[in-house]
Amino acid sequence: MPQVVRSRIAVLQGAHPAAPLPRSFRSLADRAAVEVLHRAARVLVASLPVLTDRLVEALYEQEPGYRAAIDSDRAEVWREVHHSLRHNVGSLIQPREFRDAAHRTSRWIGEIRAEQGVPLDAVLHAFRMGGAMVWQDLVDETARRDPDDVRLLVHVAADVWNFVDEHCGIVADAYRQAERRLSWRRENQQRLMVAALLDGTARIADVCEAAAMLGLPEQGRYAVLAVASTPGGPQQQALARPPLNLPAALSPGEGPSTAPGAAPLWHTGPDAAFAILRLTGGPGDPGELHAIADALDAPAGTRAGIGSAVDGLAALGDARRLAETALRACPAAGGTVLLDEHLPDALVCSSPALGSALADRVLGPLDRLDPSDRDVILETLTAWLDADGSAQRAGVRLYCHRNTVLNRLRRFEQLTGRCLTRPRDAVEVYLALAARRLLVG
Repeated sequence: MPQVVRSRIAVLQGAHPAAPLPRSFRSLADRAAVEVLHRAARVLVASLPVLTDRLVEALYEQEPGYRAAIDSDRAEVWREVHHSLRHNVGSLIQPREFRDAAHRTSRWIGEIRAEQGVPLDAVLHAFRMGGAMVWQDLVDETARRDPDDVRLLVHVAADVWNFVDEHCGIVADAYRQAERRLSWRRENQQRLMVAALLDGTARIADVCEAAAMLGLPEQGRYAVLAVASTPGGPQQQALARPPLNLPAALSPGEGPSTAPGAAPLWHTGPDAAFAILRLTGGPGDPGELHAIADALDAPAGTRAGIGSAVDGLAALGDARRLAETALRACPAAGGTVLLDEHLPDALVCSSPALGSALADRVLGPLDRLDPSDRDVILETLTAWLDADGSAQRAGVRLYCHRNTVLNRLRRFEQLTGRCLTRPRDAVEVYLALAARRLLVG
């Protein structure tokens, strides 16, 4: 309960207010009211344990927010209430001596109740209940000694309730500051835990704690989404959250958060950002990742890679590496790659040195041609492979006759010594083209 120290009381205690009231306001009634208040307050100080018992019982019966705290440790709540009452009732008698201690007590209560998760409304209600109980006891004690003195308390009633409001403000401010600190601490711990899981550095003993902290099942199925900008796009590390609209497949109950409308858990690295995707389909169900890839709304200039599914939070480090591989397989201009659908490309990206060596060995002879001539042959070869070896369909895509396609393919075979009808050569050519596209550009 806030202390009662106001101008009239402070003057009588010897304080020097900044703006003294006119002498006409310092009436005998004010002096008499303060004397009556002091007499009644001294009686309350002598009976603080009984007053504390009554207030704790009233809190238990009337304020549900305090019920769990009282059930958990009634003695601790009793000590807190007694400490607050002692300082605040003492302020009725000696405002200067008790003011700072009473403020510190109110701030401490606001902070500790925020840490315990007691709602702020419940804490403020408790303070007002204490103020009301103390005021009623002051009136009752005054009426018991001399009923005629009750009318004098009217002169200090406003001061009492102004200070109740003052301390409610102190409590609320301390509570909100503690909430901000706790929120920052939780968010920082969550960021560190997500980073450790995705880096694969989390200890096995910490996985259970991570599951509880992040609201994710320890043995669930997961995949990781990696997002980065194209070379000409914005710097990914500067993005608090990538410019990517995630699909409804990541909504609560299917996504990585249990809070309604909450975003997935992100971790931003130096070259890309990563999101943990919680999956609900069975181990043999690839449809969920397809649905996510199809529904991703990535703006122009954004590259996104989705790794293969893994089992359990402990495997998120592997999931991140798979997502990074998928990201490397993305076209330079941007787009979305589902790793399970681009495994040959991923194979090339997983070993850049070997991929570059293969490209040089298979396609190197074309570099002796004029660049425009070389590019025509490579474009034709790519179109033919994408058309499953159909010269007709490749010609439609390239706006040329099928015979033109066949002539260019024969020229490629002559220059490189490869035979496109031989399976081994066809595989090497496909991988070499992927390496040229992904590693050389």
